[in-house]
Amino acid sequence: MAQGFDELAAFAAVARERSFTRAGAKLGVSPSALSQTIKGLEGRLGVRLLTRTTRSVAPTEAGERLLQTVAPRFEEIEQALVALAEMRERPAGTIRITAGEHAARSVLQPGLARLLPDYPDIRVEITVDYGLVDIVSEGFDAGVRLGEQVAKDMIALRIGPDMRMAVVGSPAYFAKREKPLNPQDLTDHNCINMRLPTYGGLFPWEFEKDGREVKVRVDGQLVFNTIRQRLDSALQGLGLAYMPEDVATPCIASGERVLEDWCPPFSGYHLYYPSRRHASPAFSMLIDALRFKER
Repeated sequence: MAQGFDELAAFAAVARERSFTRAGAKLGVSPSALSQTIKGLEGRLGVRLLTRTTRSVAPTEAGERLLQTVAPRFEEIEQALVALAEMRERPAGTIRITAGEHAARSVLQPGLARLLPDYPDIRVEITVDYGLVDIVSEGFDAGVRLGEQVAKDMIALRIGPDMRMAVVGSPAYFAKREKPLNPQDLTDHNCINMRLPTYGGLFPWEFEKDGREVKVRVDGQLVFNTIRQRLDSALQGLGLAYMPEDVATPCIASGERVLEDWCPPFSGYHLYYPSRRHASPAFSMLIDALRFKER
């Protein structure tokens, strides 16, 4: 297939230039090599395509017919290659990403704010989903998850700092209840739960201290699947919430954080995708914009 394409490209160049010398200069090959290529094509097709004299080269009737057929195709290919070259200079295209709500707000949004104003032809579509999506089968270019949640067969790029979780409640809530001293005490509290599709149920609250890991399945009157609703409910005194430390700032500011010694830092968000091969210029620009840099 490649040989046939090269032969047709050589023929089209000679037929249009009416010269082996000029065509060879355009293609970067010698006139003699070009002549041998055309002879090979003619031999394979069993028909003469070019009339050669010592002073000129011109297509035969068969050659003219072939030129009319292949020339527009080569022009389309050349235009497509020019367009690709322009994309390198001005990245363009749509990038689809799946991420959780917190990741979308805390790491994707700031990165996109740095990238998109300078590259108006790049479009980014973000789908907020708490499930561990198969990005290949679902048609996503990349996903964002915590480091330990990234599949081993994916390329992972760190895009955020280490994180900590926080258990918080309002002063009004703690005015009526004792503060928990260890994770097991949470079973006696009204906790605001979160439902995640990946877990098939309510998200367990995870803690660690001195190498000891504890998961507590808490109970309460409220269950949400968004961070904002849980934070608002905690601020209103409706229960305890378990959420990323940066989101819990309004509650932490009032001094109503508990079990802090049970919430150590852990690996932050990573962008994951299946392969580095043939990455579009737009996707490469996105990677550079999101890459986490230690301050």
